[in-house]
Amino acid sequence: MPAAMLPYACVLVLLGARTAEVAGTAGGGRLRWESRCQQPLRDRAPVTALLPPRLDGPWISTGCEVRPGPEFLTRSYTFFPNRLFRAHQFYYRDPLCREPAHSLLIKGKVRLRRASWVTQGATEADYHLHKVGVIFHSRRALLDFAGRLNQTQAGWACIQRLPPARAWLPGALYELLSARAEWDCTAALGFTMHELSLVRVQRHLQPQPPARPRLVEELYLGDIHTERAERRHYRPTGYQRPLQSALHHARPCPACGLIARSDGHHPPVLPSPAALPMRLGGRWVSPRCEVRPAVLFLTRLFTFHGHNRSWEGYYHHFSDPACQQPTFTVYAAGHYTRGMPSTKVLGGTELVFQVTRARVTPMDQVTTAMLNFSEPNSCGGPGVWSLGTERDVTATNGCLPLGIRLPHVEYELFKMEQNPLGQSLLFIGQRPTDGSSPDTPEKRPTSYQAPLVLCDRGVRDFSGPPQHRALLQKPLSGGRRCLRGAPLRFPLLLLGVAFLEWL
Repeated sequence: MPAAMLPYACVLVLLGARTAEVAGTAGGGRLRWESRCQQPLRDRAPVTALLPPRLDGPWISTGCEVRPGPEFLTRSYTFFPNRLFRAHQFYYRDPLCREPAHSLLIKGKVRLRRASWVTQGATEADYHLHKVGVIFHSRRALLDFAGRLNQTQAGWACIQRLPPARAWLPGALYELLSARAEWDCTAALGFTMHELSLVRVQRHLQPQPPARPRLVEELYLGDIHTERAERRHYRPTGYQRPLQSALHHARPCPACGLIARSDGHHPPVLPSPAALPMRLGGRWVSPRCEVRPAVLFLTRLFTFHGHNRSWEGYYHHFSDPACQQPTFTVYAAGHYTRGMPSTKVLGGTELVFQVTRARVTPMDQVTTAMLNFSEPNSCGGPGVWSLGTERDVTATNGCLPLGIRLPHVEYELFKMEQNPLGQSLLFIGQRPTDGSSPDTPEKRPTSYQAPLVLCDRGVRDFSGPPQHRALLQKPLSGGRRCLRGAPLRFPLLLLGVAFLEWL
């Protein structure tokens, strides 16, 4: 932490983010623009977190997942009342999860401990692995797996436990870990189940007019470090894409039944999703409150103007996992290049983004005080910061206390899909877990954040400074328009991440 920033970090830690009391009195005036986006998103229904979480039962992926690397997989986990669990991880050669490579069967025990003091709303847990086995679905998969083991000295001995390619047998299970035999080859693979160390279960009702709403249960497990070498030591502070209960999942879900009925010998082969061209033009919103590593809660709103390849947007930071207590908002804008198909992450598109303008709005008293105590000309020009009032920070090349630096370039990865409800989804590259920026081609993401949903194909300029009284008074769960419900965390922007990492 820079020494100059220590007083600000201390102020934030000591005071916390108490914004509810000031929400009704801060700010003033009217919105400069109002979005036509009426979010058809399930966050309109109340979300209930189960504390302590109840894990019992089967949980499944709702589609093909992408982990850093990239790794393409689906998951099927079952937790039993005696704390034992059985997990299947199905890995694929393609981004549609149609060509199975190998399956992992993981057995062990998990014990919930206490509410997390790092990630609000989460529960910490301990786990112990009893067995890990692998089933190869082709000779090529066996050779690729052995190649990964051969990259480390510890893996050489483990290779001896695998058959030669010519002796491969479909459906044969080969042990990688046995607690009873006291040997473990998972370290040589960089494999862990640290995702089980951070848990959150939540429920909501999915509207199904004219029928009664349907109960949906989601299981959030800890995030996976973007660097493979760090995964064995990393303890999650954010989440992966959630699993859903096999008994209470969203509908329609073409993949859910396939995954629920699968096992290590019969991996699911998912149906091909509708292919969408990379048409960024329009306004894209967060469908829910998002959680990032380093205790970052936020919602995003992006607008892309295809005619001149410019973008603009808002992302709002909050102090709570329901995104009801705002702390600060960043508006940013710039340009992006024409996309090129990714050769590393099949199905993805590579772009380069530039951030050239930014504005900041403090949304609670703590952030306002921090900005007023910052070094002169380190965040905006002369003047006093006030709650709910936006100020331009372009002239000072960003805002040092919040980690915003201008101009800024990032190498990005995008993907578009259509969900079973016919909604267009935009996936943006996952941020590096260590908080650094993908500012070189070598650091371009190989996985994705939670998707955004297209809410308006026709766009209008909203670069004028809005007043934020509406956001302060009406948080995400009760809003109607894009501005209240889904402001922005843009892929290019490391904006604000440094601010939270200092804590």
